[in-house]
Amino acid sequence: MQILTLTKYIKADLIARLSRDELSPDALTLAALSDHYQVSVTPIYHAINELIEEGYLYREKNRRLCVNQEKMSDAQTAAKSPQPAPPEDHFKRITDDLLTLSLNGESVFLREMASAKKYDISRTSLRNIFNRLAGDGMLEHVPRRGWKLRSFNQHDLDAFIEVRVVLELKALDLAKESLDKRVLQKILDGNQVPETDEEPLQIDNSLHEYLIKQSDNYYIISFFDRHGRYFDLLFLWESNDRDAAIQEIQQHQRILSALINEDWTTAREELELHLRSNHPVLSQLKR
Repeated sequence: MQILTLTKYIKADLIARLSRDELSPDALTLAALSDHYQVSVTPIYHAINELIEEGYLYREKNRRLCVNQEKMSDAQTAAKSPQPAPPEDHFKRITDDLLTLSLNGESVFLREMASAKKYDISRTSLRNIFNRLAGDGMLEHVPRRGWKLRSFNQHDLDAFIEVRVVLELKALDLAKESLDKRVLQKILDGNQVPETDEEPLQIDNSLHEYLIKQSDNYYIISFFDRHGRYFDLLFLWESNDRDAAIQEIQQHQRILSALINEDWTTAREELELHLRSNHPVLSQLKR
């Protein structure tokens, strides 16, 4: 029996809900869907990408997600079919385990048979997960040796941040004329510090993707698509630290407020500060 991944469950459930017009356009954001399904943004991100690739969703020029009603009309049977219970998120569990090993500085080789047995999934399912993580830059397949785990290296992180600062500031300069204040306000509304310690954090980290896409520069976009995925996983892991997440939210608020007010000098200064200082947990790890 094929194991249903959390991404596939979310994808199927979204198709059914969209077919029944149960989700408003405002609900089609990573933050809103992550809150709705009570999961990290990772499976949401992959489910949304698959729905875009299959034509159920598309992005407008302002990057807002929209439903392709013509395609959705073919999914009426999905709306009538009961959805299965959410499965265990094997991708998240394996990713978290490998991130822990990576952050400990361990560069190990993983065998498919042993790993599949450890996580009680088929080798096919495991290979799909490993291939996805290879695409994210965490694993490398080495013939006859298995899958090599990328070891976290502080110098490597520092080098990435240096290049990221240059390219993302350039992206901001290029994107100035095409920024939509409604999009910026929506992202700002998605970054809220709770009033009490018991309330969950509300983070929308899509500002960076928005600036990069709006730069309309192939080489900037390509750099982050090729080299940024591994670090995105690290930054997502880091946001599990509440203090680090609150700092991230506050920095987002200052950047977004400056962008909305067209205070470009402050926006550049706050963005650079954010990119250089927003890793209090990772910066404490040993090289």
